[in-house]
Amino acid sequence: MKAGLKERYDKTLKDELRKQFNYPNIMQVPRVEKVILNIGMGEAIGNAKAMDAAAQDLATITGQRPIVTKSRRAISNFRLRVGMPIVTVALPRIRDFQGVPDRSFDGRGNFSLGLKEQLVFPEIDYDKIDRLRGLEVTIVTTARTDEEGRALLRGLGMPFRTVTAER
Repeated sequence: MKAGLKERYDKTLKDELRKQFNYPNIMQVPRVEKVILNIGMGEAIGNAKAMDAAAQDLATITGQRPIVTKSRRAISNFRLRVGMPIVTVALPRIRDFQGVPDRSFDGRGNFSLGLKEQLVFPEIDYDKIDRLRGLEVTIVTTARTDEEGRALLRGLGMPFRTVTAER
């Protein structure tokens, strides 16, 4: 976690969550374990340079070298075969941003968010990208329930969208 977030978590949020969920032990309070960025590379089938470009985009966004992993299963809808490469590693700026959906939890306190393009990150230079790629951001927490995970992320400043009645 970034220094400002870690400081906020340690000084205020940890105690608030402990009181809210009645944890008998401070070690039971949920925390962020890791943040994973993932780009599916179906286009790498016909374009080997696409993998390098996507890896460079992830490295620019995260400041870390991404890991290229091989798929373990075939998924025909994504034209993914066993052994094909997959690249893994502040919310970004988005025009008319109204918050992230708070329904994107997995049932165990982890939150996933899909982005349609990498340009939403200010680190990416529009002139240097070869094509727009969507990516998935997953925030893995130690929370046991979605309610605990939502409280943790909201306390860290995650701008969840307030759901209004559908028209």
